[in-house]
Amino acid sequence: LKIADDFKLILYTPEFTQLIKERVQSDSFITEERLQKLGEGVPMDAIMKVVNEDGALPLYHNDEIIGAIKRDHDKDDTLKAHVLLENMVSKASGSLAMLHLMQQCETNPDKIDFVLDCTEEAIGDRYQRGGGSMSKAMAEMCGCLTASGCDIRAFCCAPNHAIVNAAGLVEAGIHDNVLVAGGGCLAKAGMKYAAHLKSDMPILEDVIAAIAILITKDDGVSPKIRLDSIGKHDVKTGSPQQAIMTSLIIRPLEKIGMKMTDIDKFSTELHNPEVTLPAGSGDTPATNYQIMAALAVMNKQIDKSEMANFVDKKGMLGYAPTQGHVPSAVPYMGHAMEDMKNGKLNRAMFLAKGSLFLGRMSQLSDGISYIMERQELKPNL
Repeated sequence: LKIADDFKLILYTPEFTQLIKERVQSDSFITEERLQKLGEGVPMDAIMKVVNEDGALPLYHNDEIIGAIKRDHDKDDTLKAHVLLENMVSKASGSLAMLHLMQQCETNPDKIDFVLDCTEEAIGDRYQRGGGSMSKAMAEMCGCLTASGCDIRAFCCAPNHAIVNAAGLVEAGIHDNVLVAGGGCLAKAGMKYAAHLKSDMPILEDVIAAIAILITKDDGVSPKIRLDSIGKHDVKTGSPQQAIMTSLIIRPLEKIGMKMTDIDKFSTELHNPEVTLPAGSGDTPATNYQIMAALAVMNKQIDKSEMANFVDKKGMLGYAPTQGHVPSAVPYMGHAMEDMKNGKLNRAMFLAKGSLFLGRMSQLSDGISYIMERQELKPNL
């Protein structure tokens, strides 16, 4: 968080600052330049002064105040301390995911041409609340000096919209390497805690999740994203689940002469049911796969007796944190890519839905889908 802070909004005590420095000594991501941003700390009395008198938000570690984050305007609600903290957490966690990705891919930050951010935060000020650009802020933090970027906002659909946009930019030859990243949503940390406590459970999902995906030119090895079969939730589709699934699955498959049975795995909202069931939100993946199986029956692609097998074979258990954009189909991409490279999988379809009505501008939902396909298809997998 402190390294992500370019405006000296986060204050830590000297003791906590020293603790951080000791903890990160062996971290390969903590360069000398980043280490210098930690500073030496601020006395506790100065921290308490801005908390008590100037709208700063105290920060805790082990139930003790160890710092604060200041507001940056006394009248602007979008620059209040808690909003800035949410934005800063998203920037810090998204940047960390980017650094891990580039390290694992052995990709130099200077090779990244463009960053598409797909977090849930809309950074800005009172005159332009969603102005952005979180993407460029993360690119700067990660040393992607030759990159530009912009933000994609579409509620839970955002990562999948970003991936399709990234693939389009690369296929068109506009950019060679586009990095899609999404930091965690602090507002949703432990979001279902009240229901868990009522069920005599511990508070689950006390995590900040982040995602990062690199889209590049065809390397002859990695799976490809098919741009000839993108599914979209048209305005006329409305909100019935059957209509949404038809627009996201049946129509794009029909475009390329395929059926649902030609897809080895479907990845949808992979919310962890251990979190959602006790909170009364149901098992989202299981419900979606059952709807898909029924859709396959209605379109005469499987027999009704095959529904359970369809769900078992082409679906999967939910396992991702339920922070909106994070479980939205993309957590399976890395697993699918490995299985495709190893010859265990031919095709996977990724589909996500978004709740546009949450913004109170429309009653509509949203949705998008795409197919990821292995390089050299082998029959009868």
